[in-house]
Amino acid sequence: MVKQLKTIKADFPILDQKVNDEQLVYLDNAATTQKPKAVVEALDHYYYHDNANVHRGVHTLAERATEQFEAARQKVADFINAGDKKNILFTRGTTQSLNWIAASYGEATIHEGDEIVISYMEHHSNLVPWQQLALRKKAVLKYIGMNEDGTLDMADAKKQITDKTKIVSIAHVSNVLGVVNPIKQLASIAHQHGAIMVGDGAQSVPHMPIDVQDLDVDFYAFSGHKMLGPTGIGVLYGKTSLLEAMPPIEFGGEMIDFVDLYESSWKELPWKFEAGTPDISGAIGLGAAIDYLSEIGMDQIEKHEQDIVNYVLPKLLAIDDLEIYGPKDPSKHTGVIAFNLKGLHPHDLATALDMEGVAVRAGHHCAQPLMKYLNVPATARASFYFYNDSNDADRLVDAILAAKEFFKHGTV
Repeated sequence: MVKQLKTIKADFPILDQKVNDEQLVYLDNAATTQKPKAVVEALDHYYYHDNANVHRGVHTLAERATEQFEAARQKVADFINAGDKKNILFTRGTTQSLNWIAASYGEATIHEGDEIVISYMEHHSNLVPWQQLALRKKAVLKYIGMNEDGTLDMADAKKQITDKTKIVSIAHVSNVLGVVNPIKQLASIAHQHGAIMVGDGAQSVPHMPIDVQDLDVDFYAFSGHKMLGPTGIGVLYGKTSLLEAMPPIEFGGEMIDFVDLYESSWKELPWKFEAGTPDISGAIGLGAAIDYLSEIGMDQIEKHEQDIVNYVLPKLLAIDDLEIYGPKDPSKHTGVIAFNLKGLHPHDLATALDMEGVAVRAGHHCAQPLMKYLNVPATARASFYFYNDSNDADRLVDAILAAKEFFKHGTV
């Protein structure tokens, strides 16, 4: 049964509360999303009924825990069309997933003079690991520029990606500019030059249908907590040939096949990368989140969010002295909208909005090179999800107008 978005807020009890005597409007979804009752109940059920370690025991609880844990892996594989669950590695989140690629594949394949290509809009999680790898290996880190509207400059991408390029790693959706980058096209360019394509899916997987085989990415990373799941669980997808050739990054229990005094061998995929007791409940919670999202339908989620952007972006653009970053065309903009109000620090603006019950993020959004590129120290950021609606959008606009009036005249 497909869930109806107009009644869906009832599944999120946290949204039914007042903040500073105002009804909460939660617009910080790019940082983390709220959790529906179904996900919390899945966690409760595991801990109340099936709590045991996975893969090791033959008793009933251990077998039930293992079954649910591996079922969650299959749900992830199906959700992004990975082809096989062995291509799905559970991590702590997007950050760890990208670090694993740099520490394993990157360490083994990057040499002095090789090129790694990223963009100015990358989250620190998709910048610092490559920066540090380039420093260790004396490789060259290159940046793809942006067009005036904040979209990726594909003409520059074709210049930056050369036969010396070994890794291209780009955010599928910017966590600041709200643009969707042409990952499939970038993968094609990278492969023409013998490079691999890494996709940062932290802001894409929760909001739109994803098919990693169609995108032809070599690796793809995302986080559970940005798609209704628990914190501390993430995913790294990789193509079979690459994962099989990569050495493990961590060693210990779970990932071994046989251990002798002076040498060891590893389990097959995906378990050779998952050392120690995994986040069992996190994986089960992520599986429940995928079930919930699938009941709604990712096509419906993408359309609903686009409808909100179509509604709210023109209203924001109409506010004098409010600077919007990223495309001004709603059709090119996702539900992530960064902005600044002239003469007001973004932290003060976010505080003022919070006094109206509207929760937004303020800061550099873990994208300091992008802030430098935009010539601003920070921005405020509203980010919508499927449980937001046009009323929430109106509350944002009204709160910005109230803040503008207050800081201009001292009254509301």
